[in-house]
Amino acid sequence: MKDARDRYKSLVASVPENIKAEINLSFEISNRIETLMQEKGLSKKQFADALGKRPCEITKWLSGQHNFTLSTLGKLSAFFGQPIISVN
Repeated sequence: MKDARDRYKSLVASVPENIKAEINLSFEISNRIETLMQEKGLSKKQFADALGKRPCEITKWLSGQHNFTLSTLGKLSAFFGQPIISVN
């Protein structure tokens, strides 16, 4: 088991910092959307219907694997009345 952990640590250490930052940001965005959905009491289907999307697309958004455009982030911020991301 220790060998597997050592290999995992080695693999993670070899991932470039920009890729790690991209992955973290992607998950932060999906977590923010999910939190805002919960605050509004929206299911995936209700959220999808409100945005004219299919529920499977919302599932992809919430998986942390979607590459959001600025346009989509702007629409989501307007929908929720709160920013999805903030730039300092």
